[in-house]
Amino acid sequence: MRRGREFRDTLATDPSNPSAIAATRAWQEDCGVTVNQLSGGSKAHWLARSFSEAFLMRSAAGHAVEGAAPAEIVQRLLGVLEQAVATLSGMDGGKGSDFTAYSSASSEAPPPRRFEFVHNPELRPVLEQAYIDSRRAREEGNYDLALRTSCGILEAIVTDALEHKGLSALAVSSAPAAQFAEGKIAEGKIADWSFDTRLATAERAGLIRSGCARLTAVARTYRDDTDADGGPKTTVSERDARVAGQVLHVVMRDLDPGR
Repeated sequence: MRRGREFRDTLATDPSNPSAIAATRAWQEDCGVTVNQLSGGSKAHWLARSFSEAFLMRSAAGHAVEGAAPAEIVQRLLGVLEQAVATLSGMDGGKGSDFTAYSSASSEAPPPRRFEFVHNPELRPVLEQAYIDSRRAREEGNYDLALRTSCGILEAIVTDALEHKGLSALAVSSAPAAQFAEGKIAEGKIADWSFDTRLATAERAGLIRSGCARLTAVARTYRDDTDADGGPKTTVSERDARVAGQVLHVVMRDLDPGR
């Protein structure tokens, strides 16, 4: 809510500010995740409906029309969050609870569990923090860090899925392990393969779909595209970072169909 108020005030004075708009979109996605948790994943829940309606602008006759100002949408979402806080605050001993996802009276949401599908439990908290860091970097306009972090998460979860399947299973699947256009098979540990090799192998093995095709060139070479001081050789654009984040979300859904 604090972040939302900051975005609202910025957009109220400069509604076309590109960085503020991008940060607001990321914040809205975070709000959507929170609302989904509180409503137990039900779109029919009153909180989920309130969240959806916040994006609509109604005419004097009450009909939904397009064109709500960005600052107005943020203000409405803040109102939705305030309703959630009020309901959680009134859950004394479970009385008056209207949330299906919670049985306690705590006003603090449980930590996200976006990476429960990862087979290595030690990786999960690391990935969760990296995910938060990538979103924050994008909001702050640090697109290089945002892209590298998103790609690092993507590489980690794909590697986890490949290692869980195993080299022998990959070799006898409909897509032999890391088979390329020239017909060669990658050897050695999966962790030693290139980023592109892992993505291609995971796709051919049916672990993920073709979403990674959208990755830009700078994303595919994110580990190698550094100068002598460790800085990026290529300028990373907002689009590069945004697409990397979007592809990450797609692959997360591929690896965890129940999301």
